[in-house]
Amino acid sequence: MSGSSLSSAALDERRRRILFRAWRRGMREMDLAMGRFADAHLLAMSAAELDEFERLLELPDAEVLAWLTGGAQIPRKFDTPLLAKLRAAPVEAPKRSQDTK
Repeated sequence: MSGSSLSSAALDERRRRILFRAWRRGMREMDLAMGRFADAHLLAMSAAELDEFERLLELPDAEVLAWLTGGAQIPRKFDTPLLAKLRAAPVEAPKRSQDTK
């Protein structure tokens, strides 16, 4: 079970593949971080953002997790607005749920 809240039925092939890969990372923490981010942003991503997200999906989980948690410095070529949005996503999710109460 993926945990995804986004149906892949209406997605093009590329987005379906990205959604699948985002939810099946290998580390549960990364499944949640990347999968939830994909659920929330995949439909609105531009072609360039899809390219960038796919590059992140190719990297080792431990490396990306360290960037997301601040445990390692982000290399310049990956320090992008998309990664900044991904890093902010776990912080934003509780804020959104509190705003709906």
